[in-house]
Amino acid sequence: MKLARYIPFIGMAFLLLLVQLVALALSEPFEENEFKAFSNPEATSNALYWIGIVLLFTLFIFIVIKLNKRWIIQLVIFLTVVSTFYYVFFALFSRFLPLETNFLLTLILSIGLTAILYKFPEWYVIDFVGIVIGAGASSIFGISLAIKPALVLLILLAVYDYIAVYRTKHMVALAEGVMDLRLPILLVFPKHPKYSFLTEKFDKQEREAFFMGLGDAVIPTVLVISANTFIKTGYYIFPLIGKLNVPAIGTILGTFLGFAVLMGFVLKGKPQAGLPFLNGGAILGFVIGSLAAGSSIF
Repeated sequence: MKLARYIPFIGMAFLLLLVQLVALALSEPFEENEFKAFSNPEATSNALYWIGIVLLFTLFIFIVIKLNKRWIIQLVIFLTVVSTFYYVFFALFSRFLPLETNFLLTLILSIGLTAILYKFPEWYVIDFVGIVIGAGASSIFGISLAIKPALVLLILLAVYDYIAVYRTKHMVALAEGVMDLRLPILLVFPKHPKYSFLTEKFDKQEREAFFMGLGDAVIPTVLVISANTFIKTGYYIFPLIGKLNVPAIGTILGTFLGFAVLMGFVLKGKPQAGLPFLNGGAILGFVIGSLAAGSSIF
């Protein structure tokens, strides 16, 4: 019985690892196709732009919820999903398909998978979509942010998450306002085999699954990709994911150290800000990995 209590947390750790591994596998195809968010990856202002977008999007969601127009949130998320699918599949297929075939197949897959999400948002569909778009976003931003702006981003978002969850508590209110829309903005791992996300009642005190915001997987993974892209020493070759250097490995291990500490607090039953733990662990792991590889932290 004690082991069963920890299975959802182990499962969530596996989903987090999948996001990181898929993001690593996507980074080279994205670079080859120049799918980058910023033209100058060294500019620290890139991190500030991202923070500004996060704040504006949060305000946008609150206004939409207040106006009782939550279908607008659904529309924005589904457009984001289909466009991210397009980037991911196009980059992958570009390695072995001609342009016209790639465009058509990518379009069909992107629209088809988004339609499945819309019609049947069960937890495993939500997780599949979340892993793909989370890995895609992490990889695009990771290859677009050099080490210094990536570190600035992780620190600022960790501080913001702390304030939003423990002080103003608006992040908790925001999550409660959109949970029943069943969108791929979170990862889900059931607490029992018969669980259905379609029938989950979000007004209950005791949840039947463990939830983690997709941003908690994306943000530390940005540093993993940045470290693997911009540090040119200490590489090893792994099947499927390709080159992986020691600072990136350290960042991955540090993320899971932060995850383990976070789960210790989650077991107490209260909502927790994930990024202070996950980003803090990722940064610590990055620093140790960089020192072990003999590379500059910046």
